[in-house]
Amino acid sequence: MASWGERLEGVRGVLLDISGVLYDGSEDGGVPIPGSVEAVARLKRSQLKVRFCTNDSQKSRGDLVGLLRRHGFDISEGEVTAPAPAASLILKERGLRPHLLIHDGVRSEFDQIDTSNPNCVVIADAGESFSYQNMNKAFRVLMELESPVLISLGKGRYYKETSGLMLDVGAYMKALEYACGIEAEVVGKPSPEYFQSALKEMGVEAHKAIMIGDDIVGDVGGAQRCGMRALQVRTGKFRPSDERHPDVKADGYVDNLAEAVDLLLQHADK
Repeated sequence: MASWGERLEGVRGVLLDISGVLYDGSEDGGVPIPGSVEAVARLKRSQLKVRFCTNDSQKSRGDLVGLLRRHGFDISEGEVTAPAPAASLILKERGLRPHLLIHDGVRSEFDQIDTSNPNCVVIADAGESFSYQNMNKAFRVLMELESPVLISLGKGRYYKETSGLMLDVGAYMKALEYACGIEAEVVGKPSPEYFQSALKEMGVEAHKAIMIGDDIVGDVGGAQRCGMRALQVRTGKFRPSDERHPDVKADGYVDNLAEAVDLLLQHADK
């Protein structure tokens, strides 16, 4: 593999995943990953542009930022690309009226959306709301539509909280796809449009940006398909087998965000 200097040469912007990179969540708010608060602060003090790119769909963007700020992170709502606000915008632009299978914590992002007589389904990480009854209701809405539209906020398989691994929205999205014979539209990583919107907000071209995440497929693979470089941290949902993934190989593997920032500040923007 090329030297770190070669791999990080010319980086001008950094996209940071949140869950599993900055902190591990839990019902009581979670805990920062050691060194991550200061790592973000060091990035912010550098010449590199920084943006946060999350698939978290259990919290509104405001609640997520508030939680991170209480943990000590330097972050504002305007710096975060999140799937729920992006999906809300798409619904408005296309005149879609969703049946919402989502977590109550993110429902406020859809307050201005007409949900009467639904002509699509929006699915997110609904947590305990993923009951048979609620899944079957979403299934029935889709089956009654002549041209069913299923919008999924991300398609992650699982993520990590302090209590262990948690099943993510992707498993439930796949169930509805299979049952209805359709393909979901994904708003979130690894969707190319999602990464491109984050890059546009950051004002950095793909080949001058790097993604740092814990998901070998959603973060690393998705970013690389957009022309970015990507590092995988060995925190969060990282599994040792990720370094032998048959289809995706990160541009580098680091123990945590702090190590990634050390390397970036040493070699990037050269």
